[in-house]
Amino acid sequence: MRALMVRSIGPGVTVQDLGRAGLLGSGLSRGGAMDRLALYEGAALLRQSPGLAAVEMAGFGGVFEASADMRIALTGAPMRAEIDGKAVAWSASHLLPKGAQLSIGPAVLGFYGYLHVGGGFDTPVRLGSRSAHLAGGIGSAVAAGDTLPVADDPDPGVIGFGIDAEPRFEGGTVRVLCGPQTPLFADNELARFAAETFRRDTRGNRMGVRFLPSGAPFKSEVGLSVLSEVVVPGDIQITGDGTPFILMAECQTTGGYPRIGTVLHADLPRVAQARPGDTLRYEFVDIDKGMAIEAAARKDWQRPSARIRRLVRLPEEIPDLLSYQLIGGVTAGDDLERHDQ
Repeated sequence: MRALMVRSIGPGVTVQDLGRAGLLGSGLSRGGAMDRLALYEGAALLRQSPGLAAVEMAGFGGVFEASADMRIALTGAPMRAEIDGKAVAWSASHLLPKGAQLSIGPAVLGFYGYLHVGGGFDTPVRLGSRSAHLAGGIGSAVAAGDTLPVADDPDPGVIGFGIDAEPRFEGGTVRVLCGPQTPLFADNELARFAAETFRRDTRGNRMGVRFLPSGAPFKSEVGLSVLSEVVVPGDIQITGDGTPFILMAECQTTGGYPRIGTVLHADLPRVAQARPGDTLRYEFVDIDKGMAIEAAARKDWQRPSARIRRLVRLPEEIPDLLSYQLIGGVTAGDDLERHDQ
């Protein structure tokens, strides 16, 4: 059996894919990877489906040993990585030889890093997904001593590629759509929300992330007296203390806090990758602009070939090869003879 043996592991490491759609009515949110874009980037590096499961690492990785030669890709938040003590590039694909150990340390930027394998992890499918959904009681975190089965790899020869990762690891601006509860906030509150800079709190997990304003708390016209309604990842709830809480992959399916808007799905990776202390700003966009942003992001996620490059360039793939100085330092070969004279 092809597998990765887990020799040591950090906290909050789980197996994730794109999650479970269509189960909100049964009380189960989608779940899946916090940074879904990272799954598409890993799939592009290994030339396989983005729906395959990967290991999601929350701030810190672990040590893994291969039972057979296998391809791997590393995406998401850049982390320090080594194969048998030799540093390897992040946002890239590599060969992990049989018996070799892959060591993944802390995140350098961002928070969620991803380890992909050729063929994907072959862990049990539950309700149509291999994702652990800890809030829903499905699956469990990866533990030291676990053996993670790996499916057959249909294209074992494709390695040595890198991808220019979309920038999303140091906070920034996220786009927000107005929703049915946005009118519950006065115009001056909405304007202040759009002008504010928020700092990512230490409190946050796969259910949601809290952001602290630098100024006064926010409030709606009706206070907290809102009937519970269906909520989805990206919804921004204004909690009882007036701070925004962005719902994420494993959020509940209903909520009663007033929602000031919803972060576009295209920008949720930026929210997920914010570390405590990172800052975010929110930009309200109308429905037409929001749909255009989502369509462009979907196209880019599904066709990232323009961002793929070889880690080591082949001479036959360099169109301007003759413009390089390839023979600098060539001499007549009699340097030592002339030096002795």
